[in-house]
Amino acid sequence: MLTEKEKVDIELQYEQILNLCVRCQNDEAKAIIRKAFDLGNQAHESMRRKSGEPYFTHPVAVAKIVAGEIGLGTKSIVCALLHDVVEDTDYTIEDIRKLFGDTIANIIDGLTKISNVLDKDASLQAENFRKMLLTISEDIRVVLIKLADRLHNMRTLDSMPEYKQVKIAGETVYLYAPLAHRLGLYGIKTELEDLALKYEHPLIYNIIEKKVKDSELERNRYIDSFIAPIEKKLKSNRIKSSISGRPKSIYSIWRKMDKKNVEFEEIYDIFAVRIVFEADDDSDEKVLCWTIYSLITDIYQPNENRIRDWVTKPKANGYEALHVTVMGPEGRWVEVQIRSERMDEIAERGYAAHWRYKNHDNSESQLDNWLETVKDHLKSSTNDALDFLDEFKMNLFASEIYVFTPKGKLVRMPNGASAIDFAYEIHTEVGNHAIAAKVNHQLRPLSQELKSGDQVEIITSEQSEPKREWLHFAVTSRAKSKIKNALKDKRRHNIEKGQKMFIDKIKEMKYPLDHKTFKQLRVQYDSINKEEFYRRIGYGVIQLDDIEKQLPRKKRGTLSNFWRLSFKKSKPHEQKSIDKRKAYVLEENEYESNYTLATCCNPIPGDDVMGFINTNNSVIIHKKTCPHAIDLMAKQGDRIVTVMWQTHKLLSFLARIKIEGIDRIGMVNNITNIISAEANVNMKSVSFNTNDEIFYGDIQLFVRDRDDLDQLISKIIRIKGVNQVTRIEENE
Repeated sequence: MLTEKEKVDIELQYEQILNLCVRCQNDEAKAIIRKAFDLGNQAHESMRRKSGEPYFTHPVAVAKIVAGEIGLGTKSIVCALLHDVVEDTDYTIEDIRKLFGDTIANIIDGLTKISNVLDKDASLQAENFRKMLLTISEDIRVVLIKLADRLHNMRTLDSMPEYKQVKIAGETVYLYAPLAHRLGLYGIKTELEDLALKYEHPLIYNIIEKKVKDSELERNRYIDSFIAPIEKKLKSNRIKSSISGRPKSIYSIWRKMDKKNVEFEEIYDIFAVRIVFEADDDSDEKVLCWTIYSLITDIYQPNENRIRDWVTKPKANGYEALHVTVMGPEGRWVEVQIRSERMDEIAERGYAAHWRYKNHDNSESQLDNWLETVKDHLKSSTNDALDFLDEFKMNLFASEIYVFTPKGKLVRMPNGASAIDFAYEIHTEVGNHAIAAKVNHQLRPLSQELKSGDQVEIITSEQSEPKREWLHFAVTSRAKSKIKNALKDKRRHNIEKGQKMFIDKIKEMKYPLDHKTFKQLRVQYDSINKEEFYRRIGYGVIQLDDIEKQLPRKKRGTLSNFWRLSFKKSKPHEQKSIDKRKAYVLEENEYESNYTLATCCNPIPGDDVMGFINTNNSVIIHKKTCPHAIDLMAKQGDRIVTVMWQTHKLLSFLARIKIEGIDRIGMVNNITNIISAEANVNMKSVSFNTNDEIFYGDIQLFVRDRDDLDQLISKIIRIKGVNQVTRIEENE
């Protein structure tokens, strides 16, 4: 039960919500918010959060974000206050419908998680995402409120156990932050990314945060000196504006450091300046943007390659601004963002801000067009939840190109799409039987990347069928899923065909085949399992006449019942259950049986890693930065476990480094001597080549842990002529 102080504190929140909502000042709005506030408070009265706070403080905080940071109205605030009532209390959707009407009930239904899933193999997490995202077709407010809900959960994530922190942070950076970005909620997107980094990579976050804080005084001094002449120039030209400076987000700084492999001090545009000006009417905005640009470039030299004009052509989410990077004092690059007050509100509040500017030519068209495209895709999307997420992310992230059919019909495709993507966009059968394409009347392969304005004709043949290599250049989730489905059907057909052919042959020979002999035969043909063995027979790779020659001579007799057992699943190896609440210890003597290291990112002891519990209760270890790990945390976070390295002294782990420098006689010998003689490290492969006196080395070697590797890299970098040594963590 609530204490008297908690009751008073919660009651004060009601007035705060009303003060934040400029659209909720009439009596009718106040009454319905009061009704929802009281119902939510009463329904959650006996519940508390992990932090110990009354549970209702969470819906109240979400309502404040919805009102103050997103700028939604009365119904959205009501839904925020009640968003967990149906899921966590005895109230039903029908109760909400009777009390608050259809619109509010439908929004809350979209916000309510699924309690069970018919397909037990599907990820519950993915199903919940799917249900929420499908509501875009009905009411965009569901997604906006869900973003507010996620933001407050991220702000209060400290009270959760580490394995849940990693799961929730993974979901956030995978889907919620990009969704906020696409809907124009830049402030929320930035905070979600920073908080996700804080819990996924706390050490990295703390280091960058400290460096940003330590440089704050110097940064403010620099920004003041940068701004002063601009303010003077704008004032003399009678342009009313406000100018502010701000550092880039911690997440964006880290991404730039990681992508460019540079230190914090080497990032040149670590802060930006924003100019927000007043415009008498909308028609002056574009002219004023370029006028201000001209005034700035009279003072500072612009970088011609870093001008971004989103005034003439706004982004797909409705964002409008003019960005320019200029050379400021002391030889530092500074990004300047130029916006009107209207543009600034849309940039900060995204879709919700569009309602105030319905008559502006560009305010709704870009974002609304994207939403219509998303709705079309959602209506025709796959029933599989994980495929659905992939398909939605493609629509979420991709910038578009416009290509034409031979008859001139316009087809929107994601940037980077190939001819095979176009084929499947036209029709599944066109894709399945494609053999080539004509792009602008020129014959091109199906891997041809398309560009805006291309006219594309797909050439087909009834004899053609999907090929596995198509997956290497297919970009859209639609094309990929259709190719995979066709390949699965073909594989299944060949397995069934091969099994029948094999059994018929054994019957014809009257050979008493037992499991041991069959296993030897399978191994002899390098087939990892019986399905693969049958598939290769069905495909014609393994000839039945050859099989007859390979079988050992045995006395012909009663036919074994082998084929009746051929598809029975063997009982998996029993392993102890894994407690997700505790860190899974990567013990050295368990390396072979309990866990495996993912080959996509090749983690070694000492790396920041996470574990994914496989269907057979084993654990696959990924680096937290691995794209596959991020994908797993977002889609199947309920199977994520935190892990901890135990000291490894016996086993060695494969690592790969790339070396770059100025070539000279004896360079290779110096490097390999350091590795094998001084560091006592075994090498698996060594490759060196030179180009115009610059050498490039690629070495695979075995180390015990990350400390070993770091020490080795520090020794190699000290060799005269070596310029850079980098660990390569992904397979290439």
